[in-house]
Amino acid sequence: MMAKRIQTVTGPVDVDSLGLILPHEHLFTDLRGPLIPDYAQAEPEAVERVLEPHLAEASAAGVTALVECSTVGVGRNLTILSRLAEISPMRIIAPTGVYREAFTPLSLREISESNLANLWITELTEGIEATSIRAGFIKLAMSDDGPTALEIRNLKAAAKASQATGAVSASHTIGGNVARKEMDVLEEAGLDLQRFIWVHAQTETNLTVLLEAAQRGAYLELDSVGAPYQSQADLVETTLAMIEAGYVDQLLLSHDAGWYNPAHSNGLPKDGFRGYTALTMEFLPGLLERGITEEQVRVITVTNPARAFSL
Repeated sequence: MMAKRIQTVTGPVDVDSLGLILPHEHLFTDLRGPLIPDYAQAEPEAVERVLEPHLAEASAAGVTALVECSTVGVGRNLTILSRLAEISPMRIIAPTGVYREAFTPLSLREISESNLANLWITELTEGIEATSIRAGFIKLAMSDDGPTALEIRNLKAAAKASQATGAVSASHTIGGNVARKEMDVLEEAGLDLQRFIWVHAQTETNLTVLLEAAQRGAYLELDSVGAPYQSQADLVETTLAMIEAGYVDQLLLSHDAGWYNPAHSNGLPKDGFRGYTALTMEFLPGLLERGITEEQVRVITVTNPARAFSL
């Protein structure tokens, strides 16, 4: 049997060669939108100067791979990702897909569902933007009151691309109401929800809704570890509740942190750079103190992301 692999910026790697994987982070992000003239542009050397210390710190803390979730519409830049992959011992996983409707480039607004799926299949199996760099997953986003008609088209295209390649679809989704709607669309399109990640699942505070999504097969990604806007105590309780309910195999943990911001002269986000070590240095020790076992920690941080992002 062929070993399962994860597709990274520098090529495929066997999942067994990886340890802790961060399933939702950002290295280079431009939230100004694709209509800005210098959208998603920066000197790779400048990005390296800002990012290198944080990547080194994460690697020293035990991180072996990082999933870059800044997709088309919010700053995907392959030149910069390649540069960062060269200087970091960590593996970097790049996305195909597109962000929510307000950030969708004009070139992807009128394209048919089938042609969009074929574009993503090409990026997953051959290369992105005429390069040999292949995407490792499909990243989508829903409007907070969505999904809109355009986002439903995106979901159906993602289902086709996922079924053709085995790639997981991860979708920025705020709240259970939107999550339920998009899971309905994906299931109606024939996608097994075991190939779907509900990104930002912690935004739904009703545990019953989270349990329902897990029962349907989805991964639940709690990705605000270390964030000042998120109660870490609440995040711990949600994690514990999902484990106690029997869904340890469907949990993912990450920071949703970073990133280099090309809109600012110093490259820093408005509130400063938040690194990638709060999970290993603070959150996981807190879970262990609450009685979670080392094996359960390994399942959540190693086994689950490896399974989710493997092809």
